[in-house]
Amino acid sequence: MKVKSILFARNRLFILDQTSLPQKEKFVEITSIKEAYSALKKLKVRGAPLIGVFAAYALYVSVKNIADSKKLLKKLKSNASLLKAARPTAVNLFWAIERMLETATKVSGSAPEIKKALLQEAKSIHLQDQKLCENIARFGVRLISKKDAILTHCNTGFLATAGIGTALGVIYRAFDKYGDIKVYVDETRPLLQGARLTAWELKKYGVPAVLISDNMAGFLMQKKKINKIIVGADRITKKGDVANKIGTYSLAVLARYHRIPFYVAAPFSSFDLNLKKGEDIPIEQRKEEEVKMVLGKCPLAPSGIEVWNPAFDVTPASLISAIITDRGIIYPPLGRNIRKIINPHTS
Repeated sequence: MKVKSILFARNRLFILDQTSLPQKEKFVEITSIKEAYSALKKLKVRGAPLIGVFAAYALYVSVKNIADSKKLLKKLKSNASLLKAARPTAVNLFWAIERMLETATKVSGSAPEIKKALLQEAKSIHLQDQKLCENIARFGVRLISKKDAILTHCNTGFLATAGIGTALGVIYRAFDKYGDIKVYVDETRPLLQGARLTAWELKKYGVPAVLISDNMAGFLMQKKKINKIIVGADRITKKGDVANKIGTYSLAVLARYHRIPFYVAAPFSSFDLNLKKGEDIPIEQRKEEEVKMVLGKCPLAPSGIEVWNPAFDVTPASLISAIITDRGIIYPPLGRNIRKIINPHTS
């Protein structure tokens, strides 16, 4: 069973509030750019591909009632800058916003014509993400075998995309094909996207899954309980270095030591070929309360303790067995082969 993470109907935008999961499936309407920014910042809507789709619709919604074309374009640019500031690491967000801005500037007409073009572009981005997910899954299944035990980190399924997902999309299609794969789910501290979201998704889909705390992964590998790891990506550089949810790098190091294939699944829109290496990727720093408390409720640490809370880490290309994209599987040497498959100027 697949649940839609975003809905656009009758000119209105709704998102599944992911901060309410797994206890409650609640859709909320986004009516302004402030609400859109807050939804991104508070992770009510999240996942690199999905926030790109969301931002496209949110930009349209934010200007749909403006009648003057000059005021519309000015407001659109201002709103775009605000949304970009909400989540600086995931390049899909910037990719989608730039597409919307480019669409608006190409229309030399009235405000209604600009708004019509913006809505068409947002719908196009939405549909494209669904297709990209299916293509990633189609290629990724080739790397999965019957009875595989797969470890995944954070959330990369239909809650993180407009389609079936990236890394989880591969897992879902492998389950459809073989029916006997098993998935281990990292809890993904500090916001527990694995425990709250991925475990919930897998149960919805009927995939056998085991939830573990993040610090159990290495022991599982030592016990030979895992034979593949698949994760998503928020940004991939020209060299093939990958930014993903904090904790990903640790898994990649453990995978290399235990000789377990470490795969990354991401659409072409997650590649930033303007950045050469992982050190160039901007890493989002989040509030200390996320580490000091459990989901903002249960205190864990003494007051006054210093906190470091990066939302992402960077896994170097040398630790990655392959990158599964909508355009094919990229094998090492990643830097050379990325250029052959990914063209940053096409959509």
